[in-house]
Amino acid sequence: MVNKTPRQGKIRLTRRGRVALIATGAVVIGAAVAVPLLRDDGNGRPEALLIPEGWRSGQVYSAVDKALGVPEGTAKKAAGTAGLKLPGESGGNPEGYFFPATYPIGGQSTPASVLSYMVDTANKKFGAGHVAAGAGRNAVSVYQTVTIASIVQAEAETEQDMGKVARVVYNRLDRGMPLQMDSTINYALNRSTLDTKNTDTKINSPYNTYEKTGLPPTPIANPGDDAMKAALNPTPGDWLYFVTVKPGDTRFSADYEQHGRNVEEFNRGRKDAQGSQQATASG
Repeated sequence: MVNKTPRQGKIRLTRRGRVALIATGAVVIGAAVAVPLLRDDGNGRPEALLIPEGWRSGQVYSAVDKALGVPEGTAKKAAGTAGLKLPGESGGNPEGYFFPATYPIGGQSTPASVLSYMVDTANKKFGAGHVAAGAGRNAVSVYQTVTIASIVQAEAETEQDMGKVARVVYNRLDRGMPLQMDSTINYALNRSTLDTKNTDTKINSPYNTYEKTGLPPTPIANPGDDAMKAALNPTPGDWLYFVTVKPGDTRFSADYEQHGRNVEEFNRGRKDAQGSQQATASG
């Protein structure tokens, strides 16, 4: 199908890349990972490690290293030799399969054992019959569903918006339109920001969903239960665009002109907010 999406230099699909989780000790991409630990065994070693929804594999590796007190980079190396039970479509990339949950840490825990536990948990979750059935209804594979869920996790501001974001993804895929998701650009550039420049949308990457049609080759984060539910059961609708105008106010539309007006409102609000911040700083 001919792509009838307006050029990205005019109006982008989204104007949010979703700031990485700050709750429960998680921090923004690019900063040192603050590991959400639960109690310790009296010897300074935690008894459990919490992996928040939406973390990328790099954050998981750093958290495991810190929790086990091993040199930075140990978990990442272990992932390549641990025999993780990943789907063939992944090409050996575990992104999306370090399932967000609380994992026990014991005296015999190693980076390989902890990462394997996470992947085994993901396989149990994603291997359930309702997951395969839902993926079939949406004409995608289970692995592609995980990829869609990871985008939903990154893009949706609230749990209530997740189903609508998933529907935008499916609607665009069905029409042969590029997804144009800032979150995939952020993944390619290993960052998290709300500001995606036009030059960013020109990068040469399979995760550049402004230039490439279809899904990115792998998930872009590790989605949780809610994002997977949304990917399996997207909210019915004809939406093709969305923009978070202000916190708690994400506008979904099927009409490009309406989306343009929503983006203009977002830009006005952000400009006003920046002006207020500058005035406060100078005063």
